[in-house]
Amino acid sequence: METLTVPGTLDSLAPIAQYVMAAATEAGLGKKAVYKLRLAVDEMASNIIIHGYQQSRLTGDIVVTAQLTDEQLIVTLEDTAVAYDPTTHHLPTEEDLNRSLIQRPHGGLGIFLVLDGVDDFSYERVGDRNRNIFVMKLPTPTI
Repeated sequence: METLTVPGTLDSLAPIAQYVMAAATEAGLGKKAVYKLRLAVDEMASNIIIHGYQQSRLTGDIVVTAQLTDEQLIVTLEDTAVAYDPTTHHLPTEEDLNRSLIQRPHGGLGIFLVLDGVDDFSYERVGDRNRNIFVMKLPTPTI
């Protein structure tokens, strides 16, 4: 698939979601996997836009790429926002997740959804760019 480059604004969430759903459908992922991948990418893109760009008073783009191999779909988000490694963020515990919203500690649920929704997730800082990599294994063909 061709690369998608969009401004780091909330208006870009819809085109990012459409791009991800098209890539996931082309890869042959099932409906549940497509939903989980779209949710994970949407959550990370939202965090990049709100925390990385808006709250930091920065502007920039988000570059979305999809690479299909024989075994997996790899979706990558790259941005020039403030450096942030989501894999180091505190995640809610099972006890936290079972609490009511009022009692639950603030933060971490979005990153939990990202990590829980994909088969593999990794982060890299390359120069001045954040690179968030989402991996979904392709379904095994039935014979």
